[in-house]
Amino acid sequence: MIVAVASLTVLALGFGLLLGYADLRFRVEGDPVADQVDGLLPQTQCGQCGYPGCRPYAEAVAAGEAEINLCIPGGEPVMRAIADLLGREPKPVEEAEEKGPEVAVIDEQNCIGCTKCILVCPVDAIVGATKQMHTVIRAECTGCEKCVPACPVECIRMEPVDEGLAGWRWPRPAGIGEAA
Repeated sequence: MIVAVASLTVLALGFGLLLGYADLRFRVEGDPVADQVDGLLPQTQCGQCGYPGCRPYAEAVAAGEAEINLCIPGGEPVMRAIADLLGREPKPVEEAEEKGPEVAVIDEQNCIGCTKCILVCPVDAIVGATKQMHTVIRAECTGCEKCVPACPVECIRMEPVDEGLAGWRWPRPAGIGEAA
């Protein structure tokens, strides 16, 4: 028994040292500017910017290959934060709509269980099995809307998220804050 414990301990220490050496020897340094830009993005992985996720978009912005105003979910605040970080001139977010956060809802009576929505969901917020009813985990859904066109029976719709009292704000009167 003691021999088995001792041999497993020696193996664990050996593999630990080997992994530590591999980490130091084969370390890949990332771009610190891309890391900072990625930290500012909302991490919805929605692809509305034209890139497959937030990290590739952050790398393109840091390299100067992409504009700073392409993040639709982040909107104006994220664009301004990226402009401040990179020292660029702010640009208007062109395609942003003035709508609140939304979440996907599946009409479970009409769902045929084709799994096409599950395959396109970037955050795995849709659960279900083949030829079984699917549903959306509301807390995980980022509202990217990728599942809506993927559904062949059109049983997915987007609904606004009820933020409750925590998200309530006084409505801004027309004309205030627009000239900033």
